[in-house]
Amino acid sequence: MPPSPSRSTAPAELPEVSVSDDGEVRHLHLGTPWIQGSMRIAAPFDLELEYIQRMMAWLLFVDPASVRERHAMQLGLGAGAITKFCHKKLRLCTTAIELNPQVLAVCRAWFKLPPDGPKLRVVLADAAQEIRKPMWLGTVDALAVDLYDHHAAAPVLDSETFYADCRALLTADGSMSVNLFGRSSRFEQSLEKMALAFGEDALWAFKPTREGNTVVLAQHTPTRFQRGEQAQRCADVQERWGLPTARWVRGLRPVRL
Repeated sequence: MPPSPSRSTAPAELPEVSVSDDGEVRHLHLGTPWIQGSMRIAAPFDLELEYIQRMMAWLLFVDPASVRERHAMQLGLGAGAITKFCHKKLRLCTTAIELNPQVLAVCRAWFKLPPDGPKLRVVLADAAQEIRKPMWLGTVDALAVDLYDHHAAAPVLDSETFYADCRALLTADGSMSVNLFGRSSRFEQSLEKMALAFGEDALWAFKPTREGNTVVLAQHTPTRFQRGEQAQRCADVQERWGLPTARWVRGLRPVRL
């Protein structure tokens, strides 16, 4: 695991974090009714939301035998779903960067987020600043970007410079998964910014979920599947880790700008 970073002090004005239960599912909120993350109470280390499941599409592009030796990083902890899945189910080195200490406290108290250990660390910091530290560069195999404020209107960080910083984190066969959602977010503009940072041929995208989340995958080194390879890899990921990948065979496609 990369060396321990110094923790920065979060701004004082941050939204209050709250929790609600809807039958068998628990939700995290940031001062509004908008759901910022969810967990099935009886299966706290599974991925409940469809778009979160799709953030794991990077698994299609790596050798399954190498997964446990890799490093995953999540920007924006949410309810900790990605961090928990990577740590508990994939068994890989996992780092999360979160600005709001309340989010971390609630995840530990209500969402079964394990304590920090040799292969799990949560860094309280501004993600835009933290990822520029030399210690992280070239160390991340799977980067998950899900950064929204309490209004959930548009990504908090969505610039060519930010995406270039994200690309600099990645290993040669690493990938970035981004959730694009919001009332004022503009999908095409976000794609153009990613294309400037990664190259147009490095981008893949799912169709939007029913809730309006579109997951985009950006590769450090662009690759393409051979005939039938995508279906086989989807089946393998489902068998190994239980992710519902049947729709990924036709649903994940290279981006055409």
